[in-house]
Amino acid sequence: MSAPHTSVLLDEVLAALEPAPGKLIVDGTFGAGGYSRAFLAAGASVVAFDRDPTARRFAEGLGENFRLVEARFSEMAEELGEGVADGVALDLGVSSMQLDQAERGFSFMRDGPLDMRMGATGATAADIVNTAEQAELARILFVYGEERQSRRIASAIVRRRAEQPFTRTLDLAEHIERALGGRRGAKVHPATRSFQGLRIAVNEELSELEAGLVAAERTLKPGGRLAVVTFHSLEDRIAKAFFTERAGKTPGGSRHAPPVEAKEEPSFKLLFSGAQAPSEAETATNPRARSAKLRVGVRTSAPVWKEAA
Repeated sequence: MSAPHTSVLLDEVLAALEPAPGKLIVDGTFGAGGYSRAFLAAGASVVAFDRDPTARRFAEGLGENFRLVEARFSEMAEELGEGVADGVALDLGVSSMQLDQAERGFSFMRDGPLDMRMGATGATAADIVNTAEQAELARILFVYGEERQSRRIASAIVRRRAEQPFTRTLDLAEHIERALGGRRGAKVHPATRSFQGLRIAVNEELSELEAGLVAAERTLKPGGRLAVVTFHSLEDRIAKAFFTERAGKTPGGSRHAPPVEAKEEPSFKLLFSGAQAPSEAETATNPRARSAKLRVGVRTSAPVWKEAA
């Protein structure tokens, strides 16, 4: 089946992971299979993970060198074992196909049930919106959505849900828009940050990323590479902090104080400094790539950090 989703920074990820015959690559976020197809085309064997049961349809016909595991990518070490993979790719966030399916409830531009679950279990966005305490709702919108008007929005939601619970995406989006005084010429929809915050909370995306990075550390063999593609600052800060710490480059704080010694022997070295951004050509053809960043670490022969084991 052809993929309705364009993989971001694909060339850069391929260059970083160097898939080839005899190598095992873990695609931690299978989605529509764009990365997996490219890894397979290069001759590598691929084990992919995705908690979204609808991803199965994109795995048809990928051949004997491919296996899809319907689970979170944080479970890769338990599924595969330690020190077995030559590469791990994590393409984070929500996929275009999920946004385009109104019935999934991710989009504030399409009417659908207020769901937002990447998997098939757990609390929905409607559950959070209709039952969370006002302070907790404001915290979710502020911390995960980086919404500065989180208290104002949470207050408006709580007042409205007392009369009628929220069940549809457009209803919530329109209510948030009214709470903020309308669009007033804004290029970004007023509900953008709130929907991001709810989606991250529903799917526990940040804790899943933290656990997934540790799982990748365990799964990679010495010399194996971990490529992480992020789409917003919350994800990127976690990936940056992980690589910085694991590479033994934790800042020492004040220049007047003694340097802080690394907790463990570095388990990663950086393939390149900082993050790679997509090319102008890619962003011109795929606007979704604009905010993407790629960070890559190379697994050393050091043991897995004790606190992460």
